[in-house]
Amino acid sequence: MAILKNKFKINRDRPTIGITGPDRGGGTAWFFTALGVRLAGGKPVRITPSNPRTADGLQGLIIGGGADVDPSTYEQDYVIDEYLRQTIRHPRLTFFQRIGRFATKLYYPALFFVRKLFSRKLAFGLDRERDHLEFQLIHQAATKGLPVLGICRGSQLMNVYFGGTLYKSISTFYTEEPNPASIFPVKEVYIKPGSKLEQILGVRQLEVNALHNQAVKDPGEAIDIVAQEENHVVQAIESSAHEYMVGVQWHPEYLPQIKWHRRIFQSLVQHAREVNQQIEDHDMEEAINSPKAEVLREMDEQYREGY
Repeated sequence: MAILKNKFKINRDRPTIGITGPDRGGGTAWFFTALGVRLAGGKPVRITPSNPRTADGLQGLIIGGGADVDPSTYEQDYVIDEYLRQTIRHPRLTFFQRIGRFATKLYYPALFFVRKLFSRKLAFGLDRERDHLEFQLIHQAATKGLPVLGICRGSQLMNVYFGGTLYKSISTFYTEEPNPASIFPVKEVYIKPGSKLEQILGVRQLEVNALHNQAVKDPGEAIDIVAQEENHVVQAIESSAHEYMVGVQWHPEYLPQIKWHRRIFQSLVQHAREVNQQIEDHDMEEAINSPKAEVLREMDEQYREGY
């Protein structure tokens, strides 16, 4: 009797979760996203265009955010001051609460400087090879019924896969007040009642961080908008045609100390434990060698023409 190779076995205890990213940059995002998966009980595997491995098969997929951008372009002083005013310098705290606040006070500046250390100055735009790989991976995951989480840029690409459109810039939504962009939780989003995301988070309002310049415009086929800011900028989407296909515009990986954001990774890993198929080596090879999607060609042309 032939022995089934371990690489083809589905691991119910510690499912393998693929995390996509760019060839250059993105190291900080990978570290914290992998941490979120590990804390949730999963095994993270890094996937880039030049390293599209599957390990022992992928039972879940995270389409990650864009490569790190120099924090000096978005970490405004007023954001830091406002966050400290609201969360650190809070009166009437117990001793343990003060210890927790002090730890938080150290965490965000440390994360800020780590991102600054490993960041590269990039322009917002397309990473053609990565877009192609991720587009095909979303297709493989959708076909096999695997859970998918899109983070920021990943959420946008997920919407495009299902035929949706994007705002290239959301600056016009912030004419009366500046658009805060920060790793700190500086925006409040409103979760749609009855949505899968509400079931995952257990709340209808949530403070999130923001590092994005684009957002979902028109939702794709079977894509529901399930979280928005007060000014209607889309902050989360999900597919009504799939068991778990969720996209969030914010970066929960940078907020591991907040339980609601950890629940996103916990839910993904839990769904990954229940799948009956996985993405294996031949699936990855098919994804890489598939023709580039026409919608990606169109997006490429739009960027070249200045949209």
